[in-house]
Amino acid sequence: MKFLKTIRFDTSDENVFEHAAVQDEWAVSGAFAFADLSSDEVKGKTKQAFANGFLSTGSFGRSTFVSVAEMDDDELAEVESDLAGHFISQYGAPDEESALPAAREEAQFILELCETSLINTIFTVRRHFSEDGQIKEEFRTIKAPDAQPVHSRIWNVVEDNE
Repeated sequence: MKFLKTIRFDTSDENVFEHAAVQDEWAVSGAFAFADLSSDEVKGKTKQAFANGFLSTGSFGRSTFVSVAEMDDDELAEVESDLAGHFISQYGAPDEESALPAAREEAQFILELCETSLINTIFTVRRHFSEDGQIKEEFRTIKAPDAQPVHSRIWNVVEDNE
């Protein structure tokens, strides 16, 4: 199955997010972290996380970019368990039995998002509040150019006739 993993092209996430994700951690949308906030409360680094940050499930940091990667059943179970633990420690879920359905729902959303994408497809997210105060998410993909070489040839090898 396919799931999202955090990636870094540079160190900018460390500067724009309160807590940046570690490279190669599994990631979910993480919009739930902003569910109790109004648009007026979303400022500074929280605004950056809200606007375009995915939530990693290892360090629970934010990442601007994620890519599609292969995941096995054990890794999915670990993501769900880590998310359930996060819901307990950060959001007051009473126990794992109560938190696990929400964690599974978050994971299922990402599984469906990645289902038809190729491995290594890069995703970004854009979030905003609608006029009625609801969080709206738009996911975009970045794909490599089709049929174009990654590198250009800068010289040719020719045989020496001598």
